[in-house]
Amino acid sequence: MNAVDLARRFALGGAARLSDGPVARGRQGVVWRLETADGSWAVKVPFHQSGEDEVRLATAFQEAAYIAGVPTPRVRRTTEGSVFATVEGRQVRVYEWVDVKAPDRCLDPALVGGVVAAIHRVPVTEPGQLEPWYHEPVGADRWDQLVQQLMEAGAPFAGRLADLRDELVALESWIEPPQMLRTCHRDLWADNVLPTVDGGVSVIDWENSGPADPSQELGCVLFEFARADAGRARALIDAYRQAAGPATVNRRGHFSMLIAQLGHITEIAATDWLTPNARSPERADSAAWISEVLDEPHTRELLETLLAAVCAGATPSGRPPEI
Repeated sequence: MNAVDLARRFALGGAARLSDGPVARGRQGVVWRLETADGSWAVKVPFHQSGEDEVRLATAFQEAAYIAGVPTPRVRRTTEGSVFATVEGRQVRVYEWVDVKAPDRCLDPALVGGVVAAIHRVPVTEPGQLEPWYHEPVGADRWDQLVQQLMEAGAPFAGRLADLRDELVALESWIEPPQMLRTCHRDLWADNVLPTVDGGVSVIDWENSGPADPSQELGCVLFEFARADAGRARALIDAYRQAAGPATVNRRGHFSMLIAQLGHITEIAATDWLTPNARSPERADSAAWISEVLDEPHTRELLETLLAAVCAGATPSGRPPEI
């Protein structure tokens, strides 16, 4: 891409210089670094193009979060006020650059809890529409079909998925509809809640933001950053409450988003292995992706342990925990 044209489209300053290649790669696109006289910028090139209206709500949510003090990169719009620009045939969007470290599930749980509470307090008036990815099961029939396809194709992880099949189906019986809808980030995994070089945290990749139950999103965060560590789970929840977060986790149904989302992630990673694509161009990519679930599965036993840990004290309502 032409760095000068890119900087001009987003009014980023002179003396523009683009990195020799992408400096980061995610499931939705790659990121280049742009240096100008006005600072450093993250230039995101998505694998699949989107329209302005498709990203309007998610971008507005990130901008509102930034204004509310949530530690997140500031969105940079074009001189016309658009999110996207097309530079030499590539659709791009720009954020301010933040120096972050590698993903770390052992981040200070109090820091994580406070940041998630701040996200859940961001006022948003247009929640959008629910998406099946976050609240619907994969289903026993689909799991059976996937296992059979992977076995026939010789996938190296097919046997492990087959062994986990009954657990995944049993977990899906816990799924309940969202009870308290508001706009949530919906992708608060460790690779999007990143430690910064100055000792803080930065929340990135807001493109999947949309309506969800914050209690169900908090259940995802608890699993990701605490696992079976009761002390970390309590520290995260305590910090969330102290920061006036509106959600609570006190029953199995509050893990609904976790179960649905990890189920669909497992499904899509398996299908990517069967048919490589831009998101997972090599089978090794999709095999590594599905291993994130297979290596540390979100079993009923683990989630019950996590639930017991955060329900050890009184709930915010004063009622007994609903297990």
